Amino acid sequence: MNEKARLTRGSISGHLVGQTAPMVIGVAAMMSVGLVDSYFIGQLGSAELAAVGFIFPITVALASLGVGVMVGVNSVVARAIGEGDDDKAARRANFGIVFAVATGVALGLLLYALLDPLFRLMNAPERLLPLIGEYMRPFALGFPLQLTIMGLNGVLRAQGEARKTSYVSLVFAAANWILDPILITGAFGFSGFGVAGAAYATLIGWALSILLAVILLRNTHFPLNPMLLRNCSLVDPATSILKVAVPAALSNAINPVGLSILTALVALEGQAAVAGFGAAGRLQSFAVVPLLALSGSIGSIVGQNWGAGEFGRARAAALGAFGFCLAYGLVLAVALFAAGQWFAGFFTDDPAVIRQFDLYLRIAAWGYAGFGLLIVGNGVLNAVDKAGWSLAQSCFRVLAVMLPVALLLQASQGSSAIFAAELAANLVGGAVAVVVVLWVLAPGKQSGR
Repeated sequence: MNEKARLTRGSISGHLVGQTAPMVIGVAAMMSVGLVDSYFIGQLGSAELAAVGFIFPITVALASLGVGVMVGVNSVVARAIGEGDDDKAARRANFGIVFAVATGVALGLLLYALLDPLFRLMNAPERLLPLIGEYMRPFALGFPLQLTIMGLNGVLRAQGEARKTSYVSLVFAAANWILDPILITGAFGFSGFGVAGAAYATLIGWALSILLAVILLRNTHFPLNPMLLRNCSLVDPATSILKVAVPAALSNAINPVGLSILTALVALEGQAAVAGFGAAGRLQSFAVVPLLALSGSIGSIVGQNWGAGEFGRARAAALGAFGFCLAYGLVLAVALFAAGQWFAGFFTDDPAVIRQFDLYLRIAAWGYAGFGLLIVGNGVLNAVDKAGWSLAQSCFRVLAVMLPVALLLQASQGSSAIFAAELAANLVGGAVAVVVVLWVLAPGKQSGR
């Protein structure tokens, strides 16, 4: 019996809860950073809050690329563990971390070089570009730190160490909770850095998280040891990780890329619409934390069981996760629909921004269950080496549903059309994800794995 593949034994529902619950805490901590940032930046003024509205989808897109790298590492390491091949798992784990660092350096430099053209493309007003640059320049230079965390967390998640990944996230969040009021608005006689202070707090949080992740990884079966890569062929780990990481990264990024385009369309409706859309998006990111946590935990459960040939357990895990998405998403929609204006008051007292904030939640919240089905479905497909399918359905959601609906209806319905486009994309995308996953995991399909 392979003792390292512990997710191939015991209750599936127990593993879903056991792997997801700690990640809820970790993901909630991560998402709370966006809310805290918005709260203190909102105190600087509506222009600063609007600048963050443009920044938010870009940082989400970049983080999503990092999540794709993490998913690739998680998938290939978890399947190697399920197969009982410890040498393969160790090589893949260490190559994955090195690959994540290199990817972060490349993307960070590219982002730094393209900042102004990128935000002009999003219809950001010239008066906001200096504020956007204050945040994005240090963020871009520090971006390799975020990708390093993704690589380390991918190895931890593959081993079923969800609790340890939550500790890493909590350290990052705690650093931001403490530093945001000091570095953004100022405290203890210090005047603060304004919008740039949020970026500085983020970078410090990333650095502390890396230190903790390396320490935690030392006490697992597959600690950080790049020396393992010196005398072995890198073709297997590189090919295996890239096969999942590239489509997974694109799949994760296509959703916020679509959000970036929606933000550009919202910008045509005025600064208040951008500010309300951006702030509501931060709240949404926090509200869907359990769905995000489940999409992260499902990969290690399905991956280990798929690698071990326990196909029935893999299907049971997917079905259980889908059921939770439907139940939680509907409860969440009711709550946000009813309390939109109340939540808006935490971010701003501008009536125009509050109206847009509330309007977004009243429309888009009804699609959050579908969003959960989509991201969990993508997690399942990535885990069984079908990352191309997850990329295809994510592209379909954005390119065939979200953007056409927004472009067709905006002229007559304004910002309501853009919010409705997100709703339609989530409903259709969720339904497609369920159909694809049930087809891929159907009995008799295992010969093509």
